[in-house]
Amino acid sequence: MSRLFEPSTTALYRGDLNCDVLIIGSGAGGAPTAAILAEAGFDVLVLEEGDWVEQGSVRPFSLEQMERQYRSGGVTVALGLPSIAYTEGRCAGGGTEVNSGLYRRPPAEVVERWANRWNIRDLDPDRLLDFATEVEEAIHVTPLPGPASRPSEIMRQGAAALGWRHDESPRWMKYPDGNPRHGERQSMTRTYLPRAVAAGARIVTGARVEHIDIDGSTGRCAWVSSAGVRGVKINFQYVFVCGGAIQTPALLQRSGLRRNIGNSLAVHPTVKLAARFDDDVNVPDDVPVHQVKEFAPDLSFGGSASHAGLVALSLLDEWDSFKSAIEEWRNMAVYYAAITSEGHGRVTSVRGLRDPIVTYRLTHRDRELLRSGLSRLALLILEGGATHVYPSFRKAPIVRGRSDLATLQSRFSALAASIMSVHLCSTVPMGENADLCGADSHGRVHGTTNVFVNDASLLPDAPGVNPQACVMAIALRNARHFVDNNGGQR
Repeated sequence: MSRLFEPSTTALYRGDLNCDVLIIGSGAGGAPTAAILAEAGFDVLVLEEGDWVEQGSVRPFSLEQMERQYRSGGVTVALGLPSIAYTEGRCAGGGTEVNSGLYRRPPAEVVERWANRWNIRDLDPDRLLDFATEVEEAIHVTPLPGPASRPSEIMRQGAAALGWRHDESPRWMKYPDGNPRHGERQSMTRTYLPRAVAAGARIVTGARVEHIDIDGSTGRCAWVSSAGVRGVKINFQYVFVCGGAIQTPALLQRSGLRRNIGNSLAVHPTVKLAARFDDDVNVPDDVPVHQVKEFAPDLSFGGSASHAGLVALSLLDEWDSFKSAIEEWRNMAVYYAAITSEGHGRVTSVRGLRDPIVTYRLTHRDRELLRSGLSRLALLILEGGATHVYPSFRKAPIVRGRSDLATLQSRFSALAASIMSVHLCSTVPMGENADLCGADSHGRVHGTTNVFVNDASLLPDAPGVNPQACVMAIALRNARHFVDNNGGQR
């Protein structure tokens, strides 16, 4: 990438660095925070553990992308019975660089529940919608300029046949030539990070914050490693930790902050299936925009990218029976059922380990909802025209019609399924309820004066929709509150 956005990391080795505000992480929380604070006149330094990867420079779903833009080569596991695989973006822009780009506004009823149960001051649904609207303008949220891809239309057709509620999600994309297949992702590296740099912020990639020194209740400095060099000291007046729902609590724990931090992880557990059709439906790098919300917020259906490797992965649990299907991958697409879990997990930093240990426990209700969700998803896709459905769990049957759904349900076990999630939140929940919350209503960590969190960790529980709109809207809200209470520097 251009050095316009990445000052030479050798600056880290010339002695101590100083800044007004240190922001750790450059994703959906960190990037808007950096832009708002830099535009208010604060001297902002952004540290990102991953690299800056120019859009289009790596092929989607390739091994190179997994290595350069994801943590741990693409997949990490939350331990449990069953275990849950999850992904974390690890690059400038974080998850906004690698996710589907689908956008869902913060549901008003969810915001009201958060405000009431966790005693979050000044969290008004209408005001948060104003911030969401500002986000939508900044990242160019827009519907497709033309027809959706065939895998997406299959979902719409299936839902219409069943009379189920469905809609089309807009995406943060620009379409210069009006072709829905040629969208340009308006992620953080295209929007908020350039804004931050234009206002004077410094961004350094390849820099991992090992811990924050805290004197009593006040953070003093951060210790950073970069390019194999450890012990780089950065002094700050304020620090915003925006490393995501796994890395943020891990860093806070390494820094001695543990009260209500890391013990309330919430996710949207997801099960998948592959489906075969009579004709060519596969669009390898596309993510369907249609979603089915008939059973929301408990259960939602959507489509996944259907790259040949991802089709093969969805068949892997029952490979002996399903392997021949991969020969017809051009006639196949992948779909998911996601639930709003009542379970919870933990993020625990352990001395001597680079990454934290993550655990998650599904409830009995969660397991049964996954069972019914996968069966309903199979029905939906059959109604959309599938000739064969291949559920992703061990000993799964091939589903060719409605008569096979009872067998699917009877054989399903969460312990035998490949469960994953890309939505992680709630590890430093915000609010004034000190028995539940790790941070106050605007992200300041309880018991500190100048240590803030401003990312998905703050969401009190899983919102039942893609959480990034919530994350960005709340990040703007909290950043503006910080400016109003601390004043700009210019």
